[in-house]
Amino acid sequence: MTKRQPGIFDCELLVVTGKGGVGKTTLAAALGLLAAQRGKQTIVCELSGQRRIPALVGHPTSGPPGSEEPLAPDLWATTIDPEQALVEWAGRLIRPRLLLDLAVHSNSFAGFINAAPGGRELLTIGKAVDLSRDERWNSDRDGYELVILDAPASGHGLAMLQTPKTFAQIAHVGPIASQARQLDELLRDPQRCQIVTVTTLEQTPVNETLELQQALVEQLGHGPGLVIANELIADDLDDHALAQLEIAIPAAGSALTGAVTARHARAALEAGQLKRLRAGLSCELATLPLITEHAVGPDELATLVRLLGQQLTAGD
Repeated sequence: MTKRQPGIFDCELLVVTGKGGVGKTTLAAALGLLAAQRGKQTIVCELSGQRRIPALVGHPTSGPPGSEEPLAPDLWATTIDPEQALVEWAGRLIRPRLLLDLAVHSNSFAGFINAAPGGRELLTIGKAVDLSRDERWNSDRDGYELVILDAPASGHGLAMLQTPKTFAQIAHVGPIASQARQLDELLRDPQRCQIVTVTTLEQTPVNETLELQQALVEQLGHGPGLVIANELIADDLDDHALAQLEIAIPAAGSALTGAVTARHARAALEAGQLKRLRAGLSCELATLPLITEHAVGPDELATLVRLLGQQLTAGD
């Protein structure tokens, strides 16, 4: 088995990314639950406009956007709004408070975010890291032991991780440059930041996963600590058993035979992609089955947490 970087949960920030549609948000929630079950005070962060994780866990969303909602013992969820994050960050720098209020009401902050390429991404990462700090931007609450960021899909996620370095190079000096350098140092340190990539076993997602691993190494100096291959098809038939099935079922049952054959063929393709993925990765690979054809809810999520926990325990 390939080795993963030690302590997937023993960091400050855990970034979850992967090609769109592979179950990234579901597995960010699963990782959050698993970390909480292992005694980590954990918060899972979604991007502005997204509030799926509370429902996945079975918790009705009641707080306003940006609130830190308790979902389960040692588990919280929140959304990160870049404009709100900028106000919180600037509140530590701008005095008196009246000047900050004037800037907020004049939409100066919104203008900055919209005008500065990567500004939203920088503030999103900054706010996620702020949630792990004991001295937070505008809260008396203690920081969380682990912050899980449900990041954008692969390409945009990689660009987000690049923004602190870019801003540090552009700004050179001042509070923005200082903040950007601190974030870049954290992202580059695998003891403080781990990355989890989610994929399905199809050619394009697997290609993106392997390409992302290489890009992360080049950009941050370390690749993902864990890759999760999601939604594997269960198939216990071999080619001989399938041939026997085709003989045993009369022509009237050809639709059933066709469905079984198609499922078997898909499972075979997935097996090939799994082999290719294992060969190309430099970290641990966990696999999770397709457990439902409908929307994932709390029961399905609990199953994923259990299966994922068994594999990560075995890899420790």
